[in-house]
Amino acid sequence: MVNSMKWTKFSLETTTEAVDLVSDLLNDLGIVGIEVSDNIPLSEDDRKKLFIDILPELEEDDGTASISFYTDAEVNADELLSNVKEGLKDISSFVDVGSGKIIITETEDKDWINNWKEFFKPFRLDDNIVIKPTWEKLTDYQENDLVIEIDPGTSFGTGAHETTKLCITGIKNYMKPEAVVMDAGSGSGILSILAKKLGAKEVIGIDIDVIATASAIENAEVNQLPIAEGSLKFVTGNIIEDDGIRRQLGRNKYDMVVANILADVIIPLSEVIGENLKPGGIFISSGIINTKENAVREALEKNRFKVLSVNKMGDWVSFIAGAPS
Repeated sequence: MVNSMKWTKFSLETTTEAVDLVSDLLNDLGIVGIEVSDNIPLSEDDRKKLFIDILPELEEDDGTASISFYTDAEVNADELLSNVKEGLKDISSFVDVGSGKIIITETEDKDWINNWKEFFKPFRLDDNIVIKPTWEKLTDYQENDLVIEIDPGTSFGTGAHETTKLCITGIKNYMKPEAVVMDAGSGSGILSILAKKLGAKEVIGIDIDVIATASAIENAEVNQLPIAEGSLKFVTGNIIEDDGIRRQLGRNKYDMVVANILADVIIPLSEVIGENLKPGGIFISSGIINTKENAVREALEKNRFKVLSVNKMGDWVSFIAGAPS
């Protein structure tokens, strides 16, 4: 058993106008990662870059901010605090640094890395699809079960979220023998793995995050789906903005494209993904909060997709759409 490392957390009270200068100070002192908390609303550009569909409700911006950073036990905390306070004194000559109060607490890396695993247990999606975390044993196995082992790591996709369940149901209902499938925004690879296990001839998953790609490859191998065979592969790239990537993936090639992302990503994706789908191919989209349902429908119809069905679970919506014939 690996012992978790103890960390010292420092939370510094300051102002929003001083955040950049304080961040530079911490960087000069060897602090490579910080967390900033404030009540400044995200801009439209920031929201799109972070793929955020639902903006958090913030309190009124009062100009205050908190900067948190962590050190391990080997760092001399007294010396670091002295240097931080000296630096704040210098910065205060230029901007209001606020109270400069520093709160010190102790935490462990397992708090944010591994604790969630305690709550991810094997579960049955429907009569015969079972999602099992790699670290758990399956006790409720039935003869015809299709078991998918998954370790999402830092990627989205355990199969438990409504958006993923909606996609899985769509894939199962519309999968044809020997289909060629693209998983756009593949994350942990769960949908790609499912498509392959349901009989797809060829599956390719693409994600903008290289870490997600690595996670998906590992999950495929855990499920005895060797990447080396070529019928299942994962690549990193931006399918919306990179026309070269879309050409490499293949035009008029896919019987099905599945995208479990967010409404604000699906909308621009619908403008370009038709060129990769075969005429009449199926486009399954999910990750759509119900307040964005009409916007996604309008984008699909504008780009000549025919909406075949709309499925809902909780606050989430999934579209099954046919590509132009």
